[in-house]
Amino acid sequence: MEDLSKLSTWEQFTYYFRENGMYVLEQFMSHFFISVYGVLLAALIGIPLGIFIAKTSKLATPVMALANIIQTIPALALMAMLMLVFGLGKTTVIVTVFLYSLLPIIKNTYTGILSIDKSLTDAGRGMGMTRKQVLYMIELPLSLSIIITGIRIALVVAIGITAIGAFIGAGGLGDIIIRGTNATDGTAIILAGAIPTALMAVIVDVILGWLERRFDPQKKQQRLEKMI
Repeated sequence: MEDLSKLSTWEQFTYYFRENGMYVLEQFMSHFFISVYGVLLAALIGIPLGIFIAKTSKLATPVMALANIIQTIPALALMAMLMLVFGLGKTTVIVTVFLYSLLPIIKNTYTGILSIDKSLTDAGRGMGMTRKQVLYMIELPLSLSIIITGIRIALVVAIGITAIGAFIGAGGLGDIIIRGTNATDGTAIILAGAIPTALMAVIVDVILGWLERRFDPQKKQQRLEKMI
C-alpha cells in the first residue's frame, strides 16, 4: 500500500480520485439533484406567488418580509428545526433549500412583472386579450430573463446549503469534505469535495447566465436588428 504521507497534497488529491472516483461522482450527482429539487419546488411556489403579489400590491410587503426573515436564519439552525419534523436525511435539506430559494425567485418574479412597460399590457388588453393571455403572451416572456436570474441565484446558493446538509446525513459532496476535516491530514480529501462543489456552482451559474441573456428581450431585439 502506498504511503500517502510522503506524497504532496496534489498527489494525494489525484490518488483519492483514482481510488474513489465513482464515489465522488455518485455524491456529485446526489448533491446536484438535492439542490435542483429544492429550487424547482421553490420555483413552482415562488413564481406564481411573485406574479400574484405583483398584481396585488398590498400583499407584497408581508410576503417579502416573511421571505427575508427565512433568509436571516442560519442554514444549519434551520435544518436543525426542520429535522424535528422531517428527521435526518435528504428531505430536510430539500425543504431547507426550498425555503432559502423562495426570496430570490419571488423577488425577481415580482420585479420582472412590475418592470414591464404598461403600454404593452394596455395594448394587449386593447386588442381583446384576457388577463391570462396578457400574462402568458406578454408579461411572462418579457420578464423571463429576470425570473431566470432569480432561479440562478437560488441554485448557486442551494449548492452551498446542500454541502452543509452532510452534517445531518444527507450525503452529497459535503460528506467528503467532512471526512477530510476528520482525517489527520485531510487537505486532499477536503479538496476532493470542495473543488467539485465549486465547479458545480460555476457550471450552473454559466449555463443559467447564458439562458438569462438568451431570453433578455433587449438582446433578442439586438439579434433581430443584426439579422435585418
